Formats: sequence, C-alpha cells, structure tokens
Amino acid sequence: MAPAETAVPETERDPNYGEGQEIDQEKTDRIIKDDKVELQDADAWDKLGYSFPTWRKWQILVVVFLIQISMNLNASMYANGVSHISEEYGVSKQVARIPQMTFLVAYAFGCELWAPWSEEYGRWPIQQASLFLVNIWQIPCGLAKNYHTYVICRFLGGLSTAGGSVTLGVLADMWEPDEQEYAVAFLVLSSVGGSVVGAIAGGFVEKHLSLPWIFWVQLIVGGFVQIIHLVCNPETRATVLLDREAKRRRKTGEDPNIYGPNEIRGHKMTFKEFRTIFGRPFYMFFTEPIVLWLSLLSGFSDALIFTFLQSFTPVYEQWGFGVIGVSLAFIPLLVGYILAYLSYLPSIHHFRRKRRSGKELSPEVRLWWLLFLAPLETIGLFGFAWTSLGPSHGIPWIATMIFSCMVGIANYAIYQSSIDYQTAAYGPYAASATGGNDLARDFLAGIAALYSTPMYSNIPGRPLEYATTILACLAFLVTIPIYIVYWKGPEIRKRSKFAQSLDKTRELSKEKRRKSSVAGLQDGERHHTERV
Repeated sequence: MAPAETAVPETERDPNYGEGQEIDQEKTDRIIKDDKVELQDADAWDKLGYSFPTWRKWQILVVVFLIQISMNLNASMYANGVSHISEEYGVSKQVARIPQMTFLVAYAFGCELWAPWSEEYGRWPIQQASLFLVNIWQIPCGLAKNYHTYVICRFLGGLSTAGGSVTLGVLADMWEPDEQEYAVAFLVLSSVGGSVVGAIAGGFVEKHLSLPWIFWVQLIVGGFVQIIHLVCNPETRATVLLDREAKRRRKTGEDPNIYGPNEIRGHKMTFKEFRTIFGRPFYMFFTEPIVLWLSLLSGFSDALIFTFLQSFTPVYEQWGFGVIGVSLAFIPLLVGYILAYLSYLPSIHHFRRKRRSGKELSPEVRLWWLLFLAPLETIGLFGFAWTSLGPSHGIPWIATMIFSCMVGIANYAIYQSSIDYQTAAYGPYAASATGGNDLARDFLAGIAALYSTPMYSNIPGRPLEYATTILACLAFLVTIPIYIVYWKGPEIRKRSKFAQSLDKTRELSKEKRRKSSVAGLQDGERHHTERV
C-alpha cells in the first residue's frame, strides 16, 4: 500500500557507470566525450526541481498525493465486491478474494519494475503510462462475464501500478534528504489513508449500486487523477530537465558543446543497469539487517492492519451496523492517521532546527517519536479484541473505535519513521532500502487477503477476540526491532558497505554547486567593474 523511494543517483544505477570514459581535469564525474561536455546539476541548479518555488513543489506534491489515494483505493475497494462476486459466479468468498491478493502481490513487484524506467525516461511519462494502464484494466473488470477476468485483470492492474517507487521519487526530485521530512510525512498520509478512503466509499457503492460500479468508480477516480496530473504536473527528474536545458543552450548558441546526461551517455538502458536497479532492493533486503528488520516491521504491520480490518463486519454487526455502518466504522482509523501525521510535525521541526544550527545528528533520531507511538499498535489490538465482546457484555461500540484509532496512529508512525530513517541512513542507496519496505508491505498484505477472514471465523471459542489477540501478540514481537535499531543502529551501520557510502555523492554535488555559485559571483563582480 504505498510508498516510497528517493531518487536514484548514477552511483546506484551502476557502480561502474562511466568507467573507461574521459573525465575532466577537475577530477569530477563530468564526462567530456569528443567535443561534447556534460551538463551537470551544479551548472543548471535553477532549472531543477530543487529550485522550484515552494508553492509549486507543494502543488506537485498534492497531485502526487491524489495519485497515491487513487492507487490505494484500487487496492481496497475490491473487498466490497467480494460478496457479489461470490453469489454471481458461484465461488466461495475465499476464492472471490483471490483477485484482491493477486492485485496486491503484483503491486509489490510493479513498484520495483517501474522504478528504473522513471529514472531513465522521467517521472511524468511513466506516471502517465502507469495511470493509463491501471485505468484500462478497470474496463474488463466492469464488463466481466466470468470470474477469471477478475483474476487476470486485477493482476495486470497491480503490475501496472508504479506505486511509491515513482511517487516518492518525485518528492526526492524536489527536496534534498535533510529537507524532505515534511513532504514525506504528508505523502505517507496518502499512502496509508488511501486504503481507508476506499473502504469507506466502497460501502456506499456496495449498498446502492451494482457490482460493476465497484470498478467504474475506480475508473472515474483514476481518470480524474490522470487528467489532473496531465495538466498540472511538470517533469521533475533532474537528468531529463538537464537534457532540456542543454538543448535550449545549444539552440540559442549560449553553449554549442553542452549536452545533457542522457544525451551524452546514451538513453538506452542496458540489461546490466536494469538488473542493478531491480536487483538491489532484494539484495539489501536479505543482506542488510536494518533494511530487513524495518521492512518486515512495516510489512507485518500492514498485514496485521489488513487482517484486523476483516474483523470489522462481524464485530460491528453485533451492534446492528449494516454495510454503510461498517464502512463508516473505518473513519476512526483515518482519524488516527491524521492525528499521527500532526503529531510528527513538532518532532520534525525540532530536529530540523538542530541540524540547521550545525549540530550533527545521527539518522536514528528519525526513529525517536516512533519509540512512543509503536506500542499503540499492541495496545490498540488488545483493546479492540476484548471490547469486541459486544453489547451483550455492556460494551458500547465507541470503545472499539477508540482502540482502532490507536492502531491507525501506530501504523502511520511505523511507515513514516521507517521510510524517513532508511532515507537518512542509506543516502545514495535509499531507493533500494525503501524499495524493500514497499515490497514487504504489499506482498504480505496480499497474502493476508487469503487467511484473514478464515482466521476470524474458524478459531474455536471466541474467534473475534482470540484472532485479534493473536495479532496483538505478533504486534508486540515485530515492534521490538525498533528499539534495537534505535540504540544499536550506529554499530550495525558501521558494518554496512551501503551505509558507509552515505552522503559521498551528495557532498560532491554540494561542493560543486558551491564552486559554481562562487564563480558566478566573481563573474558578476568582474562584469560590474568593467562597466564602471
């Protein structure tokens, strides 16, 4: 359900990229090939996303927010069609949930498949292509005459979804890692909140409209978002913008020998480059303890939430809630997400002010607020479990909603802090680190689609209470690594070759921009003196 990556620099695309090519005399990574000179970000910083006005950055981010809502609405609204599909095609409800699983599992891999192409050809065309394909696959589902159409088209829809690998790439094109916490927190809200929006809206569609409208509503929302993106969002990928600026300079005669990164390197991605980008998230997932722990934490948390949500119908039916009532019972989760988002703002402001004052802070400070919010997942699940006894025990329905709100707060916090921390801890390799996070969340949530409902109906005794209690115990276990990483993170990172490369590329870029700015000031002073 979501997600999230930062931009991938050339060092991540291929550690040996540019090997054997002529390097300029300043010993930078600038390529000079024949009479062609590479235009780099320091040469045209004012043309890149980092230099966009603040209002423009947030306007772009709001559109990306809507894209995330649309994607996660697609993941969750299908659940409101399960009963209709089961009745219409004569399959069990368990079988009817398979298309939901195939969408989420394909979504997990789709995020990684789209990422390399957005780095190569730009964010804008890839997001447009992804949105178009996802919308196209809604049409066969809306017109389906057999069950198998849902299985196939939902799988293709999930695979077509670019997900956080591209949407958070847009964010990283406009904010540097030390400046992007507010933007990350905002975008994570859309990632977790989109699924709840789908669950709330889905109840009204299920109640008042026929089965095909489950998919027509998704198509309407997806089409609207695609048009908004088409009209409002520009390209943000730095290499694409540098190509455009180089072409402009050649056309105007300002610098006839300047060429953009893709122009001088070639726009064709080799199989080795693609393998490097696509394979590194998996490699880091299995070899980096921090990436493994935080990805599994985030993935298990998402799976626990997904499983937990399946209890809403049998739990709230005890108080006489109908289809719409059960859908509205998801609102406390959404409230929890918003409260968690707001609670992060003072923490972000506090640590950002310390960094700007020159104080050196370790990446682990990004986990500080999570230390206090993570236990709410266990507390919320335990509380929800035993307030699910219902009105027969004199328990009001509002009690369960208070605890579900706590679960929402914790789920947001786990996703936000794990993404934010991995971005800070892994620098140039943050895209791959957070890619493992997205993979775990979507894959484990997809698997949960199959076992969640039987879990709440087949446990002897008190299935509702016991099932959620099991989830609470699991939540306690999976949150333990948070505290290990917070206290032992620096020691663990010292043994990581990826973490040790932190900021090398970033520092080089900053130094080059500094030199460029100084040179610009000196040129201005010289021209002023000549005029005088």
